[in-house]
Amino acid sequence: MRKRRRQPSLAQLRAFAAVAEHLHFRDAAAAIGMSQPALSGAVSALEESLGVTLLERTTRKVLLSPAGERLAARAKSVLAEVGALVEEADALQAPFTGVLRLGVIPTVAPYLLPTVLRLVHDRYPRLDLQVHEEQTASLLDGLTGGRLDLLLLAVPLGVPGVVELPLFDEDFVLVTPLEHGLGGREGIPRKALRELNLLLLDEGHCLRDQALDICREAGSAGVAATTTAAGLSTLVQLVAGGLGVTLLPHTAVQVETTRSGRLLTGRFADPAPGRRIALAMRTGAARAAEYEELAAALREAMRDLPVRIVRD
Repeated sequence: MRKRRRQPSLAQLRAFAAVAEHLHFRDAAAAIGMSQPALSGAVSALEESLGVTLLERTTRKVLLSPAGERLAARAKSVLAEVGALVEEADALQAPFTGVLRLGVIPTVAPYLLPTVLRLVHDRYPRLDLQVHEEQTASLLDGLTGGRLDLLLLAVPLGVPGVVELPLFDEDFVLVTPLEHGLGGREGIPRKALRELNLLLLDEGHCLRDQALDICREAGSAGVAATTTAAGLSTLVQLVAGGLGVTLLPHTAVQVETTRSGRLLTGRFADPAPGRRIALAMRTGAARAAEYEELAAALREAMRDLPVRIVRD
């Protein structure tokens, strides 16, 4: 059975790396702030631990042995990695530094990300924000599995182990073709949805499920989804083409309806159907205090949007 060697210490590696660089015990000791006897002892202990001779000592100078030549580069690499680890740990102790992996649903990303990115750029310049646009189920898998750190999406989620930080509520707006009787109207009753050909997003989008819930609340038996779309932009173009009507979150209206001159928007009577948008994090997240501060900053930054900010 092969004898297990003792692991070298960082002090031993630093001493050897200093000698390998300076090829002089006194200069090496001064460079790392050790006494010369302590440095010599550390190098000897490293040689014993590794079972190889690292230095050739003469009365006039110090030379690296063949083994020392090879292992000096390794020692330098190990010390560099340890230094990087310490720097990373120091950075993590400072708020809003390092990587933050943010997941966003498609019916939020195009309309809220400009505000989010501007806030992060201006207030948290040392934060490395990485954005992932996915549907809700995939985002939740990513959050609970550790692939993502924070989510921006519609709630409630009702998922154990996930904490929601509400940001705002927003109304849904009815988008119709120009010739539609409800186009441009105010105070539309919810029961009007019973008679409408409502176009929906594909399966998997939470906005689709919210629209179906609204229709059920209005007393509709169901929606015949003969035509669907993968995104809100396509959905709105289908409406402009006369295939039906749809519901848009208010934050999406300006972006999506200005691309066509064949659309009108209508507002529902209070209480209008709508949705709540929130940040979501894992229960007990190590950076929970940062995420709560970020939520507060986003509430302030989103006051100019057509939404109702949720008080923390």
